[in-house]
Amino acid sequence: MPIKMKKYIITISSIIIMVCLGGVYAWSVFVPPLKAEHGLSTAETQLLFGFTIAVFTIAMIFAGRLQEKRGPRLTASIGAIFFSSGYLLASISKGQIVLLLLGIGILSGAGIGFGYVCSLTTPIKWFPRYKGLITGISVAGFGGGAILLSYIVKFLLAREMPVLDIFRTIGIGYGMVVFLSALALSVPEDIKKERGEGFFNASELVKDRKLWALFFGMFAGTFAGLLVTGNLKPIGLSYGISDKIATAAISLLAVGNAAGRIIWGRLSDMLGGRRSIIAALLFLSVFTLTLFFGARYDAGFLLITFAIGLGFGANFVLFATEVSHIYGVHKVGTIYPFVFLSYGIAGIIGPIIGGWLFDIMQTYHAAIIISALICTAGAAVYAFLIPGRRDS
Repeated sequence: MPIKMKKYIITISSIIIMVCLGGVYAWSVFVPPLKAEHGLSTAETQLLFGFTIAVFTIAMIFAGRLQEKRGPRLTASIGAIFFSSGYLLASISKGQIVLLLLGIGILSGAGIGFGYVCSLTTPIKWFPRYKGLITGISVAGFGGGAILLSYIVKFLLAREMPVLDIFRTIGIGYGMVVFLSALALSVPEDIKKERGEGFFNASELVKDRKLWALFFGMFAGTFAGLLVTGNLKPIGLSYGISDKIATAAISLLAVGNAAGRIIWGRLSDMLGGRRSIIAALLFLSVFTLTLFFGARYDAGFLLITFAIGLGFGANFVLFATEVSHIYGVHKVGTIYPFVFLSYGIAGIIGPIIGGWLFDIMQTYHAAIIISALICTAGAAVYAFLIPGRRDS
């Protein structure tokens, strides 16, 4: 197969995997049926979401190492098996929180991590001259995955399919698509010869100020984004938004998330990495706060949701691109997972805090304020840790 055609097929396969795995961002559409059919509390539904994100990020560390040794095809195929097994286990859980945590949180979370790291880094290796653009396109697929899944779930729920049966459908259908797409992945021959160069001295990396700047910045942006994403539909309903509009907002947030990954990638090329990261964090902080005023109106809620998606999506292109610029393309698969751990921590803390505060106060006011403050603090910490750094 000609090299030019091969690299486009590999990139398309990577995007397909990202779209399937990115359905995790449609989680809030499962919250009402899980509560209604199986009596889960809001906090428990967010515990499931938080565990999925946390395991996803931790699994990326091991997946990155495996990918460097054995390549993306095997690594992503293992991810497909984990992902499918997790949803199938959840489908026979009878709503028991422990089995749901094992299936959705741990197994599917690990599957997402294995598939994500391969689908993120493999296209970059085929298009090294366009790191920002190709990273934005790849992660846009992940951000947009919620659009497809939310409509599928909405369609099935409207036909009164039980939520556990929907999990089975996802496990079989999505699992098969991810597995077949994984078989198409490979890296250029010159990259294969460089295997081993992607490893690093962990003790030196821990002392690296740049790594901690990236880590804390990504934590701040993803904390706010995940808190809203995991609770989006309940937030809308709590402000009096109709069920139809609140469900549509999930897709609109996903559209913003996907678009933001491409838009902020382009802005990064124009403004530089440091300024773009600070601007994106402040942007997300401002629009999170506007939920107070605009969430009471359908049009306002949809517009704000889209803007929050734009700000949230920035995290996944800006920080990955910065890692490739600072440490090199061949180290993205092993170093970026450590930056991405901040996303896992945010995944455990953000959605759960949002659900817990609502259970106590019956309002999302406090959760919204905390999200905005953490975003602002993240921008300040990032600016302080790397003052006047020459942008990549």
